[in-house]
Amino acid sequence: MILWRDIKGTVQPFWVTLRNLLRRPVTVQYPEEQRALPVRTRGRIVLTRDPDGGERCVACYLCSAACPVDCISMQAAEALDGRRYAVWFRINFARCIYCGLCAEACPTLAIQMTPEFAFCKDDPLDMVYEKENLLIDHGGKDQEYNFYRHAGIGVVNPRGGNDDEDPPLDAKSNLP
Repeated sequence: MILWRDIKGTVQPFWVTLRNLLRRPVTVQYPEEQRALPVRTRGRIVLTRDPDGGERCVACYLCSAACPVDCISMQAAEALDGRRYAVWFRINFARCIYCGLCAEACPTLAIQMTPEFAFCKDDPLDMVYEKENLLIDHGGKDQEYNFYRHAGIGVVNPRGGNDDEDPPLDAKSNLP
């Protein structure tokens, strides 16, 4: 039984090599025709908008903290209605390694990755993208998500005013 397993383990790799040796190679003429990329391809980073048209980014700095090469920087501010936003948002794609950690760290789904991967420039300073270059006009992969509606923050609705929330409790009612 062990001898048969050893013979099979020796012959099987040679069989895979011989089977692929006679197969014709597939050549893709790259700029004219492109291969279909997998759905989860991590490429260029974009900033998305919520269904109301506002920016999803609340400048929480989680994406810049999660970035292993420190290519994301931003400045936070607060609007008159109490909503946080990024005054400026900058990504240096010359340093970015397209790991996707920033997209996973983003609690508002503002940062998403597109399958676009082939963009290059002659000057590395042209690879620094500002917020105006990164913002797109739709919600990306999740069109209906609105952070302020789901977080229970009293900007869109008062606290406890959402369908999936309980109203706030009075802390003094718990006293003996």
